[in-house]
Amino acid sequence: MSKTIIISNRLPLQLKIHDNSIETIPSVGGLATGMKSVHSGNNSIWIGWSGLTEGSYEQSLQPKINTALREHQCVGVALSKEDIDGFYYGFSNNTLWPLFHYFMEYTEFERSTWESYQEVNQKFADVVLDQIEDGDTVWVHDYQLLLLPKLIRKKRKNVSIGFFLHIPFPSYEVFRTIPCREELLEGILGSDLIGFHTYDYERHFLSSVQRILGHEISFNNVNLENRVVKVDSFPMGIDYDKFYNTAKFHNQQSNKERSEIQQEIDKHLADTNKAKLILSIDRLDYTKGIANRLRAFEYFLEKYPEFKGKARLVMLAVPSRSEVPQYQRLKNEIDQLVGRINGKFAEVSWTPIWYFYRSLPFDNLIDLYTSSEVALLTPIRDGMNLVAKEYIASKVDKKGVLILSEMTGASNEMSEALIINPNNFEEIADTLKYALEMPEAEQIKRNTALQKRLKRYNVEKWAKDFMQALESTKQVSKKYAVQKLSDTLQDDILKAYKNARSSILFVDYDGTLAPFKKNPADAKPTEKIYTILDQLQKSSTTKLILITGRDKKTFNEWFGHKNYTLITEHGAWLKEEDKDWEQMESANNTWFESILPVLESFTDRTPGSLIEEKNYSLAWHFRNVDPDLGKNRANELKITIRHLIANHNLEILEGDKVIEIKVSGINKGKSAAKMLIKQKYDFVLAIGDDWTDEYMFKELPEQTHTIKVGLKKTVAKYYVEDTDQVHQLLKDFATLAP
Repeated sequence: MSKTIIISNRLPLQLKIHDNSIETIPSVGGLATGMKSVHSGNNSIWIGWSGLTEGSYEQSLQPKINTALREHQCVGVALSKEDIDGFYYGFSNNTLWPLFHYFMEYTEFERSTWESYQEVNQKFADVVLDQIEDGDTVWVHDYQLLLLPKLIRKKRKNVSIGFFLHIPFPSYEVFRTIPCREELLEGILGSDLIGFHTYDYERHFLSSVQRILGHEISFNNVNLENRVVKVDSFPMGIDYDKFYNTAKFHNQQSNKERSEIQQEIDKHLADTNKAKLILSIDRLDYTKGIANRLRAFEYFLEKYPEFKGKARLVMLAVPSRSEVPQYQRLKNEIDQLVGRINGKFAEVSWTPIWYFYRSLPFDNLIDLYTSSEVALLTPIRDGMNLVAKEYIASKVDKKGVLILSEMTGASNEMSEALIINPNNFEEIADTLKYALEMPEAEQIKRNTALQKRLKRYNVEKWAKDFMQALESTKQVSKKYAVQKLSDTLQDDILKAYKNARSSILFVDYDGTLAPFKKNPADAKPTEKIYTILDQLQKSSTTKLILITGRDKKTFNEWFGHKNYTLITEHGAWLKEEDKDWEQMESANNTWFESILPVLESFTDRTPGSLIEEKNYSLAWHFRNVDPDLGKNRANELKITIRHLIANHNLEILEGDKVIEIKVSGINKGKSAAKMLIKQKYDFVLAIGDDWTDEYMFKELPEQTHTIKVGLKKTVAKYYVEDTDQVHQLLKDFATLAP
């Protein structure tokens, strides 16, 4: 039976060692709660770091630790203190965290921490590969494991892999600054499904993939050579019932049953009946905008002095990464701000800010949620911000006002909250006044809508939706009629080739024999390509034809000294073995003077584009152009020259990032079919990668073995994944050739 494997940096539990025994304490965080429904039954494993570093405990305890983890269906990844320093504190939190939150001034890139990040991702992969089997489903979580999907995919192609990023994905202009950008994107693209909290993050990721890696994007799908990766947004919810029911029970408690914190709050409210509480809860992090929030509150008291003594900010800052200098400086700044503001505005019976630097138990959080009339949450950048959802879920009487930064993922869903720009003190001050004076009827109306949405799309629904979407990705490749060239099918083709008395092979060049290059002139044949083709050419029963859209001059330079048969410019020119070039189709280029100025105009206006001038065709390449600009200009070019090509009996051929204008009727299909007239062949094979090769697949006889390079819509019978697989196939032919 197939199983589900959940992978995160930390396991959903903590281990404590007491007198040679192991205690396991389940985590209560959002992810642990959300994955509870997925991580149930006997067909699920959770893989992650246990929190214990190698060398921090007696090695003899390892069997007991493994047993304790197995009881919770968990498997640990062994990490050393050096791993944690380099991978977690180093690259994850000093490079990825600030960069993904747009704090480029805090972003550090060191080769040593990058190497540690790679090594630890490989350690995770090694543990996963020990546990995984074909048909399993894998769900990888968060920014610490961006490389993991590809590492798993490399070894296990027949598994479903999902990845979810719990923090923002930055815009292309920010992400492009990191030196290892290609490796990170390729790592994530090892997945079948990639999830983000919001459409904005999804859009930023797709933009980076398109601009940095050059992959085609179709709606929210990334078209790779051998598969399709789906990208979508899944806003994470909370355990709504847990917060609502706890708050409901809290409100029914007698005074004696209430917590010490709640009793102090009640005392405050009784002493100062008109003082309303404004709640602020965050982990102490520079992304949360705590210092800005304090300055904005100070400005609020200055602008609206009538609220002195009538409003109090209750600020809870949960300690985080306290050993990191940036966080130490932030704490000092906040301490000083709180002290200055309290000293500036305090009265005998009132201080404007209650400040707590600690973490609080769940019940005490409920105390604060239920007692505060306003929640002020103003992160500079936040992936989701679940505190906003928890606050609303705890409002059993539906009274209370949420002020929320527009820079949070939650703001996209919670439009009934008061959405503010966290950098605009004027707006925050005015919104605070509005919130404190908001009529109860309006509060109830807003919160009723919010609670319905939060209850409906809770954390379990989030997990369920992601898993269903991951399951549906298995059906994506089925929309392509083309069948993958399996080992069995390849053996059948090789057997047919071996038994044939005469064979002909039509082989495309760019994207088939050689991978695409940014500059087409750089795609010269390698010694490996020459060796494979030379071996095939030696066969007395095989005719090898390289068929390409390339110009005659380039192909003559590359292959003119060989005895291969060459067809260039889609069939305009032919060079047989030991013969000179001859024209296959009557054509002229007198029309260049009409079309070339138009192409030059587009090239001047489109940075990165270039013109390739062939004997009887003109090609406008836009591989190095910004993807969106390239698409728009290509469409504009087609419209612009439409009337010109009609006057000259020309046609437009659309290739991979290229628009080619050529004489109508000249194509690879027509020229390939002509080669079959001269001699009868028992075995015919054609292999190519783009739309120009579709003419060849259509024109050649039904019994032809047609193969597409890459998983794309095609009339070919089979597809192979990449140029490496093409090389291996041709080497197998060469081995069998007489």
